[in-house]
Amino acid sequence: MKKQLFKGLAKMNKLLLPSFSKQQLDLSKANKLQLAIIGWRTYITKNALD
Repeated sequence: MKKQLFKGLAKMNKLLLPSFSKQQLDLSKANKLQLAIIGWRTYITKNALD
């Protein structure tokens, strides 16, 4: 059940949130909001793959 929830969130993230790797964003120049989005996407992806 938990894994299905995270897989659904991962699909929503892919559709709704920007992909900073495609924009070639330098993490040292990212603002707080961009870092929060990166952290959120990483957390969801990690839990969806477990």
